[in-house]
Amino acid sequence: MSVSSPARYVGGEVNSVMKTLTPGMVRFAMCFPDVYEIGMSHLGIQILYDMFNRYDDVWCERVYSPWLDLDKIMREKKIPLFALESQEPVKNFDFLGITLQYEMCYTNVLQVLDLSGIPLLAKDRTEEDPIVIGGGPCSYNPEPIAEFFDLFYIGEGETAYRKLLDVYKEVKEKGGSRQEFLLRAAREVPGMYVPSLYEVSYKEDGTIASFVPTKEGVPAKITKEIVMDLDNAPYPEKPVVPFIRATQDRVVLEIQRGCIRGCRFCQAGQLYRPVREKSLETLKHYATTMLDSTGQEEISLSSLSSSDYSHLEELVDFLMTTCQEKKVNISLPSLRIDAFSLDVMGKVQDVKKSSLTFAPEAGSQRLRNVINKGLTEEVILKGAGLAFEGGWSRVKLYFMLGLPFETEEDIRGIAELSNKIAALYYEVVPKEKRNGPVQIVSSTSFFIPKPFTPFQWAPMCTKEQFLDKAALTKQAVREQLNQKRIK
Repeated sequence: MSVSSPARYVGGEVNSVMKTLTPGMVRFAMCFPDVYEIGMSHLGIQILYDMFNRYDDVWCERVYSPWLDLDKIMREKKIPLFALESQEPVKNFDFLGITLQYEMCYTNVLQVLDLSGIPLLAKDRTEEDPIVIGGGPCSYNPEPIAEFFDLFYIGEGETAYRKLLDVYKEVKEKGGSRQEFLLRAAREVPGMYVPSLYEVSYKEDGTIASFVPTKEGVPAKITKEIVMDLDNAPYPEKPVVPFIRATQDRVVLEIQRGCIRGCRFCQAGQLYRPVREKSLETLKHYATTMLDSTGQEEISLSSLSSSDYSHLEELVDFLMTTCQEKKVNISLPSLRIDAFSLDVMGKVQDVKKSSLTFAPEAGSQRLRNVINKGLTEEVILKGAGLAFEGGWSRVKLYFMLGLPFETEEDIRGIAELSNKIAALYYEVVPKEKRNGPVQIVSSTSFFIPKPFTPFQWAPMCTKEQFLDKAALTKQAVREQLNQKRIK
């Protein structure tokens, strides 16, 4: 076969939306600029896809980055990039909305535009081209990619899109131009940033010196859009079920947005403030409805810090009853390492104790204080001890390399902390009660300074520095007494 996983491109999945085109209907291509399995795991697109398709005058379809094999064939045979539902070229749509979740996808944005036959630069586009909108966390810092987008939607998508689509329809009905629409969007719709309507100048170091609107009525500052009432915000009752296994192949129940923690490296904690919860009754409704409409075998509670949700215990008790009847697993990511969380996890994993995940982020107490993690070694070891006593024998630990003010001692601390946790298992669990040998999986990722965080101006390590730090981490693990138990 010349194309791996053809199911990525055919559409027609359970709960995908097909509509009959009517005069004046707005066509919106919603793009996640990465491969299908990753894009289908993204909750934000599922929410917007569902919201748009509830409107009678809008048809929203999905687009993902083709994998290298299909990309090559499409270029050779001059096949334009198409949307999954109708298989029609993206270039024929009114809007191409691209979610910008991480900087590594920026080159994929250019791939999507190029394969679609849409000019890369906004200034080169004509009335025949779709309006290209950027959204998601990276749109909060749009200037590095501003020339490729007609418009950025800054903030949460549930609030202003209806107004934006209405303005578009009004302009179209009067025979107005794309420039007229962009001007009205900037003036009338909150959260909209149209790069072509601003003059931006830079200092020698590349930072912005000034940012001035060039047209009257265009706001000098764009305020992010935010949903305060999550109970009444749109949320999919019938999420699309992929034909092939997605990265996160489960029902996702968003329990809250925002985070009360103030980790200095975390962009999401800054962007999604303030903390907003969904009510217990709302979550019960969505959990049962989504499980019924998808047939999924797992439900995951989504938030930046699930332990901080005020009704977590009641929600888990409800899900335990519901999910046991349906033989569905419950996944609880983003939990703190404390007695309450372990009690909740103990209920969920009553029979099969799979792994627990904790995120110390740094190997030493000094560096955890620098990043404002708020976790002491004592708390980490106490939590791990409670987990081992509760029947777990596999623990995953997340760390970062390349944090500001990091020293060799901090990096060695990753191996030392992993070793202490491994040793603790044999101290707290009697031989006859051990569930096999302990397994510590220590995962390191590289720190990338993010805009709007206290570390936004911190320098990022070079590739060589990162590789040296990774090598030092592995070497430090090999020096530990319990090295065979640490992966």
